[in-house]
Amino acid sequence: MKNLLIKRDDALVLAVDYQERLIPAMHDADDLIKSSERFIKGARVLGIPCVVTQQYTKGLGPTVAPIADALGDFEPLEKSSFNILLTEGCRKAIEDTGRKTVILIGIEAHICIQQTALALLEEGYEVVILSDCVSSRSKGNKKTAEARMAKAGAVITSYEAALFEFMGTSGDPDFKEISKIIK
Repeated sequence: MKNLLIKRDDALVLAVDYQERLIPAMHDADDLIKSSERFIKGARVLGIPCVVTQQYTKGLGPTVAPIADALGDFEPLEKSSFNILLTEGCRKAIEDTGRKTVILIGIEAHICIQQTALALLEEGYEVVILSDCVSSRSKGNKKTAEARMAKAGAVITSYEAALFEFMGTSGDPDFKEISKIIK
């Protein structure tokens, strides 16, 4: 049976292509960066591993500074495929975590996020899309992608909902620190 609650000890974050030459073209780019930065910081506090990708770094640039700063020490995985599982190093990084719930954030919702989500679902992973942490160049492409991914079995939620779901209670030892991050 599919898990209905997102389990902190089974989750990993897959941060997709937050790159310098892509971000400015995204719909609501400023909100995307703010939400993603807060979520990544919260995930780090909670000990949730993060896999980071970059598409054709030579042409599209590195991960933008606010996201890179939130990630701390990270080594981005270079890819050229839209479906991240088609890049062997990326697939291995996901598998090596031993976790089966993938929290997808990044861009673009209707391309890399969608193709990866569908492939992960086909392989039996639980997939969670944080709506306020994904974007496309147009709002319509994002909306259509989220509908398709939800119909396929992905959970669509928000970064705050996910962080509080990971904790489950205000008695969680990380509650105060997470509360500070989201304010």
